[in-house]
Amino acid sequence: MRGSRDRSSQAWSRAAARAVFIVPLTLGLAVGALAAQGPAANGAGGTNGAAVDVTFARDVAPILQANCQICHRPGSVGPMPLLTYRDTRRWASRMKELVSQRLMPPYHLDTGVGIQDIKGDWRLSEEEIETVVAWADAGAPEGDPADMPAPVDWPNEQKWQLEDVLGPPDHVIKSKPFDVPAEGGDTWWRPRVPTGLDEDRWIMAFETRPSFPAGRQVVHHAIPRLLRLDEEGEYQRIQSLSEYAMGKIGEIVPTDAGRLLKANDMIEWDAHYYPMGYEVDDDQVELGIWFHREGFEPEFQQDLSLYPLRGDIALAPGGTAMTQGFHRWDHPVRLDSFQPHGHVHLHAMSIQAIYPDGKVELVSMVTDFDARWHHSYIYEDDAAPLLPTGTVLVMTGWYDNTEENELTPDPEIWYARGSRTGDEMSHAWLAVTHLSEDGFERLVEERETKLTSDDN
Repeated sequence: MRGSRDRSSQAWSRAAARAVFIVPLTLGLAVGALAAQGPAANGAGGTNGAAVDVTFARDVAPILQANCQICHRPGSVGPMPLLTYRDTRRWASRMKELVSQRLMPPYHLDTGVGIQDIKGDWRLSEEEIETVVAWADAGAPEGDPADMPAPVDWPNEQKWQLEDVLGPPDHVIKSKPFDVPAEGGDTWWRPRVPTGLDEDRWIMAFETRPSFPAGRQVVHHAIPRLLRLDEEGEYQRIQSLSEYAMGKIGEIVPTDAGRLLKANDMIEWDAHYYPMGYEVDDDQVELGIWFHREGFEPEFQQDLSLYPLRGDIALAPGGTAMTQGFHRWDHPVRLDSFQPHGHVHLHAMSIQAIYPDGKVELVSMVTDFDARWHHSYIYEDDAAPLLPTGTVLVMTGWYDNTEENELTPDPEIWYARGSRTGDEMSHAWLAVTHLSEDGFERLVEERETKLTSDDN
């Protein structure tokens, strides 16, 4: 274990957080489908036929480097490379379609409704969308090759996705090895392992990752759960520390909060494997941990929990379904992040806050959920909802087993709630900071003061 360093979670950025991002193809979904999705409900239009001086070399290539080439390059998951003009020109019209409808980059938080200030936001700006559309409408001109930016040196080795932001993790906890067979059904591996710490430490960030490259194909999800001794000397589950799912990056705790990891705690792994046609021997999932500096004492504590949505998911052939969940805290909280979770039939999920005074606020909406990309939408520090005591959080999920859903394996059969890859699930992952009444009032006042200052 190395010593910790002083670092700030404010360093979170899209470019750094997405470095060496490689998405698995679990659930048997072909990567080519990324370029064959239907229109999104939250699409944004672009400029049609605009006579704008836009070229690939000067205007489009920088957008691709910053947003697209992380996946669209040899050895990654994109169905075609977008590194050069020759690579890209033939896809101009398809790029226009997917970009203008906000299907690419694959980031499903709806625009225009709910909180839009998100850390590590993958979405293109309106200006970037208009640039790509104008370039396609102009016939995809190359421009002056001298205007081309230097090519990006994309690494091929596995790195921690938060490493460019926070440096290498201070501590790594691995699951016990597991042999994944070539054939068979869903398998769960739930070993318990010690933390390996010799002292209690406050945590500022987590990242869970499968092995590379084989593990990324066979790991459906992996959750390190925190176990702690109770008064009778028995280990009890406290919370989930992090989660790996397709498309997930990691968890960064706000600077005024922390999560405590004690030296005698245990980690219970919940690793869900699905065979993909080849054996994977001695596979291990890893939890990377970044510590706060020694002596750090957070004002508040945060946790990450699974919040269930109740109700039957009885998807008849060609049918749809809806689930809802409700939660109320007996103290004020700050909602730090929201991640909808489902399988291939989950179409949309929303979270609403019903405040004690009767006000209703749509916090976030994901209209076009895609099980190949599980995003945790982490709110910017000044945008994370502050929920007073008594606030009710309403979570709603919608499911689609019709022919319109291109991801359903077979719209002619029934699907139900369950844990297998072919079943459906219904919950949201929420990172919540638990506040005192005084702390809540102070945070509210600080935000109001800042808003007044910004307005002036």
